[in-house]
Amino acid sequence: MGPLKKILFLAVVLGIVGGGLFLMTWDIPAPSEKVSKTVDNDRFPS
Repeated sequence: MGPLKKILFLAVVLGIVGGGLFLMTWDIPAPSEKVSKTVDNDRFPS
């Protein structure tokens, strides 16, 4: 492999690892509003 391919491969691997670490440590806030929906009984088979 040429030096350019090695650098690109290393950049892709570091990007994937860095993105994975970011997603693992990101404190995503929970939804703050409640959602309620009424479903008719006719929609369910008996």
